[in-house]
Amino acid sequence: MRTRSVSASSAPAFIADQLLRAFDGSAWHGHALLELLADVDAATAAAKPLRRVHNIWELVLHIAGWDRAVQRRLGGEKLQLAAAENFPVVPKPTQANWRRTLKQLRNTHAALVKTVAALPDSRLRGRVPGKKYDFHFMLHGVMQHELYHAGQIAILRKALRRTRR
Repeated sequence: MRTRSVSASSAPAFIADQLLRAFDGSAWHGHALLELLADVDAATAAAKPLRRVHNIWELVLHIAGWDRAVQRRLGGEKLQLAAAENFPVVPKPTQANWRRTLKQLRNTHAALVKTVAALPDSRLRGRVPGKKYDFHFMLHGVMQHELYHAGQIAILRKALRRTRR
């Protein structure tokens, strides 16, 4: 778990802090995303314990893709994610590729948190380009999105432990 570097002195700073907690640790609800991924290796991430369900690696790429999309929308881009951006293809399941995927996830999320923390309060009520909702709603949505998929990852880990007995 990392030490918090965001002061919650404004609404954007508070949202950035909550994004950090959901991702890094000290979340109210329990284990944050990186805590769930701490001991996951490439084979575990690529495993498919449940048919027709995304695996851990696919979910991690998906989360990173949406963090990037939110970052781009904050930059003013009108954006619709293509299928390949929404659920990118998992690379060959090697430890090196898994480490690169996790590094990409951390870097993408850190950039998003930094951008959010620097927003003026007034920006939160601005409309997201091409959408019918504002940035405040989108930022809470991306946080919910990460927690939703963290829950899926927790279930996949349990299912994998059961199938390996």
